[in-house]
Amino acid sequence: MRVNRVHPGGLAEQEMVFHSILFETPEDRPPEALNAPACFADLNLDQIVEAVTAKREEYDLKPFFYAPLPTVRPIEYRHDVMRDLEDAAVFEPIRTFSQRMRAMREHLAQADKLYYRRQQESWFVDAVEIYGGAVTGLAADLDRAGVRSRGLRAFRDSLKAYTESDGFVTLLAEMKEVKRQLAGVRYCVLIKDDGFRVRKYEEETDYSADVEQTFKRFKQGAAKDYAVTFASGREMNHIEAAVLDFVAQLYPEVFLGLDRFCERHHEYQDETVRAFDREIQFYVAYLEYLERFRRAGLHTCYPRVSSDKGVQARDCYDFALAQKLVGKRSPVVCNDFFLRDADRIFVVSGPNQGGKTTFARTFGQLHYLGRLGCPVAGTEACLFLFDALFTHFEREEDITNLRGKLEDDLVRIHEILTRATPDSIVIMNEIFTSTALQDAMFLGRQVLQTIMDLDLLCVCVTFIDELASLSEKTVSMVSTVDPDNPAVRTYKLLRQPADGLAYALSIAEKYRLTYQNLRDRITS
Repeated sequence: MRVNRVHPGGLAEQEMVFHSILFETPEDRPPEALNAPACFADLNLDQIVEAVTAKREEYDLKPFFYAPLPTVRPIEYRHDVMRDLEDAAVFEPIRTFSQRMRAMREHLAQADKLYYRRQQESWFVDAVEIYGGAVTGLAADLDRAGVRSRGLRAFRDSLKAYTESDGFVTLLAEMKEVKRQLAGVRYCVLIKDDGFRVRKYEEETDYSADVEQTFKRFKQGAAKDYAVTFASGREMNHIEAAVLDFVAQLYPEVFLGLDRFCERHHEYQDETVRAFDREIQFYVAYLEYLERFRRAGLHTCYPRVSSDKGVQARDCYDFALAQKLVGKRSPVVCNDFFLRDADRIFVVSGPNQGGKTTFARTFGQLHYLGRLGCPVAGTEACLFLFDALFTHFEREEDITNLRGKLEDDLVRIHEILTRATPDSIVIMNEIFTSTALQDAMFLGRQVLQTIMDLDLLCVCVTFIDELASLSEKTVSMVSTVDPDNPAVRTYKLLRQPADGLAYALSIAEKYRLTYQNLRDRITS
């Protein structure tokens, strides 16, 4: 849709063109992906997208979540639209519009299922009426709502222009005239023996109400009702269809007008309105998904996304895990992180089941969702505009590729490092666990050195503490335990030197298994 606006003084503003509520310009629109990126399952993004799009299969929203945005400007474009929709004065009209459009599609679908043509046409006219109400209602509501985002302002203006266009005005005028003429059709059905005859209504007096009132005084208690109940199904039977055919012969001009209306306006929907109805669900579905976390007291924020590799986040958490915990009314532990100056790699260590993998997933989720132009988990976040996000998580051996586990790890990591650029992000979880410690340490150093040479952002979850102090680019993050009971995980990760031996010593002391404890017990 294209709109020209004029200043009160008569000077025209720069022409405003609405392209899409998801993409400000055609150049912002990436190719629509049919399959999820390879990192989805490792980062639990598949669970997030499944939850966001649940019960909205008709809109086919998943491809939008498979295609990150290329630059900062389209990300900010979506942020602005999302912020507008956080206002109930904007959100509720959009929800009402979507409900009406869904009702319209149901009418069209029902029309396609019906057998008799004139009944199909009646449902079609009703669908046009619903569409007209949805469009004009949304145009009026958006005009009152005072939207601020570039996307919704452009759509509001273009929608107003569409509702004032000759084509739309004619569509609604003809629809109303067809319905007016149909409402004026009145007829009588004369039934005799096993046949019937249809004729125009000739203003005969209907005595049924008078008869009922006269005999009402004789009514004593409950009596059997002999009134015939007509079927309430949507499909006409053959007798009803035959009656309608006779009625059409009595009023040929009315039904000819109905036929012509359906033929002329078979493709009545505006393509921009239809696309908006689908694309706006990306925002509506995501905001409804966030609401479950906000009700639980968890924070979400609009991240600042840039080419700066100094990333940080406060009070962040894993959306997929939080969804399960909130459902069980269990607490959700939030964490902070930051990389500054030469920092590039988080080396995450600590006890098993301490939240290390969750931290890695959270880092990946924040960056991926941030590049979609979506709010993320946390009170604030500054994220990197990556070009590709690679993950390497432990997998079971695949007997079909004839590779051992270590060889498979090496092949997969080699593929990642071959494809990665300095603007990529790599997330590795428990690499080289299938080999001896010395070999794992050697291979881990080689991999991290390559990552440092490429200047990549990386999260490396590992059991090898020595990797945390490999370079000035590596930052040690440690999952902590309860100081009074090392067996209890806090799920908090702190930026501090790796101290795996300290955990082992604490546990040994708790169960009196240190060298001194054992020696005392043996000699006593």
